[in-house]
Amino acid sequence: MFCTPVWAAAPRLLVLGDSLTAGFGLPVADGFQARLTAALKAVGREVVIVDAAVSGDTSAGGRARVDWALAEGADFAIVELGANDGLRGLDPAGTEANLAAILDGLAKRRIPVLLTGMLAPPNFGEAYGVAYRDVFTRLGQRAGIIFDPFFLVDVAGDPTLNQADRIHPNPEGVRRIVARILPLVLRLLDQVPR
Repeated sequence: MFCTPVWAAAPRLLVLGDSLTAGFGLPVADGFQARLTAALKAVGREVVIVDAAVSGDTSAGGRARVDWALAEGADFAIVELGANDGLRGLDPAGTEANLAAILDGLAKRRIPVLLTGMLAPPNFGEAYGVAYRDVFTRLGQRAGIIFDPFFLVDVAGDPTLNQADRIHPNPEGVRRIVARILPLVLRLLDQVPR
């Protein structure tokens, strides 16, 4: 059981992600980061979001810029990357190497992490889908990682919760993602950085 840490200033929460956390196609107020900030505030938790979510980014892109994203510091991190790797059919081994390097870098800085997983689209076949899913499962078993197996659970594939492209959540889809993931984020914020 964790006690809520007392911070001299609001803790800094890095969001290292792609269009799903960057709020692609949405007004800023309806995007993941704004909705998450509001949801945390509603339960009495103030955070400063360090926005490192870039639409279209792959795990390689996230790996290349993680040091830059951490230049001003972060106390906690949400890593939401890999969706574009899956959409492009990139080798899951490469995705795993990139995400592992990101997690290693965060661990070296003693930054607790919430890792969110993704599922591959079905058009690359079952074998690819299993290999891709297993990347996140393996990484999610690392010590000290809070793991969310699928960022878009109950939102992906539902036309009422997605924009016209059927890939990016609409405002209601984002609201549901934030409501579902909020307990995991609170668990993350209750960890004392190592």
